[in-house]
Amino acid sequence: MPAEKTHVNMVVIGHVDSGKSTTTGHLVYKCGGIDQRRLEKFEKAAAQMGKSSFKFAWVLDKLKAERERGITIDISLLKFNTQKYSMTIIDAPGHRDFIKNMITGTSQADVALLVVSAAKGEYEAGVSRSGQTREHALLAYTLGVKQIIVCVNKMDLTEPPYSQKRFDEVVRGVSGFLKKIGYDSATVPFVPISGWTGENMITATQKMPWFQGWKTRRREGNTSGRTLLEVLDSVQPPVRTINKPLRLPLQDVYKIGGVGTVPVGKIETGVLKPGMTLMFSPAKLTAEVKSIEMHHQGLETALPGHNVGFNIKNVSVKNLRRGDVAGNAQQDPPSDVSSFEAQVIILNHPGKLKTGYSPVLDCHTAHVTCRFAELKEKLDRRTGKKLEDHPQMLRSGDAATVKMVPIKPMCVESFFTYPPLGRFAARDLKQTVAVGVIKSVEKDHGSKFRAQVCK
Repeated sequence: MPAEKTHVNMVVIGHVDSGKSTTTGHLVYKCGGIDQRRLEKFEKAAAQMGKSSFKFAWVLDKLKAERERGITIDISLLKFNTQKYSMTIIDAPGHRDFIKNMITGTSQADVALLVVSAAKGEYEAGVSRSGQTREHALLAYTLGVKQIIVCVNKMDLTEPPYSQKRFDEVVRGVSGFLKKIGYDSATVPFVPISGWTGENMITATQKMPWFQGWKTRRREGNTSGRTLLEVLDSVQPPVRTINKPLRLPLQDVYKIGGVGTVPVGKIETGVLKPGMTLMFSPAKLTAEVKSIEMHHQGLETALPGHNVGFNIKNVSVKNLRRGDVAGNAQQDPPSDVSSFEAQVIILNHPGKLKTGYSPVLDCHTAHVTCRFAELKEKLDRRTGKKLEDHPQMLRSGDAATVKMVPIKPMCVESFFTYPPLGRFAARDLKQTVAVGVIKSVEKDHGSKFRAQVCK
């Protein structure tokens, strides 16, 4: 048995129909996630429905509803191996109606693969004001995905095919708005590929002789290569915090016949072991862990970054839901908050925001409406210095410290103690209106909670 490869969670994001599922499906197939027989079965089925170019995407779009619409709705998890890493792919939906699912997926990722279509008209649609290419990249940044890879897809459909001019144009446009969001463009590799023909994904391309290869400059050292697979091998492995108490936001809860209740989610901090007593918040339940599984294999110890399912005793499925957080009942258990203070940046809102504004907050896997209870101070968004106390209102581009009150029980933490549970995006009017980090939380049992240093 070779030593276990480092685990990396990758989310695939981008505008609807930019070819995310096809690209990912092709990767998974080439790197041993699927056998030839299943692919042939998908191919037949796709041809019967008259969508033969969807065969790789079908690998990911397993749901029947998605097959008929050809859109990814739920977040499918698949795994494949590169030379260095064991990758779990989270294929996130790009369709506007499903942005909530996309946020849940992105909050679990270490690295984002942004797929941009170079086909005529599709690139423009993706980066327009209403397109999702920008919005997804922005959400990835806010949700803490600091490494991003850009895949310029559908190079076989440019005019003329595999056009260098078109690739350069897309790179210029995309690196421009990634810079505005906060990514350092020197660290972002751009790779031209065709997810459908498999061009430049695993082996270096013959059809794009002009492509000299991608390069990145990072503090940890420079990397370069030609293909998409080499890029995936060049990502920085995430730093996992094992010595903090356990925090595991639930993504779903299943009832499995003969097994019982099985919550599923990604461990953000700490360690999960069978026999542990868990506290679920805001559900206020405790339960003992019977067993843990990842990708259908039993685990004795689950670590940060692992996407796991675990079986618990004596809790009905009805009492738990997505967005609940599990922690160790004996060690700083999670609890719901009555209010929290956050530093917020307003991104795009057509009007003025006043006290009482109530958008939906997406924090880890929870989606809860929260009220802006008090606008405390307005800040300079670049330096963080205070500009004025108790502003009357906020508009697009402003940064501020705001006291927020969730309208139903919600479990979040301060960004300084548990970063993954302290970042959020606020949605309203079908778009992301603000992003922020939580500075301090008021726990529900009345005591003011300050970041505790974990021994």
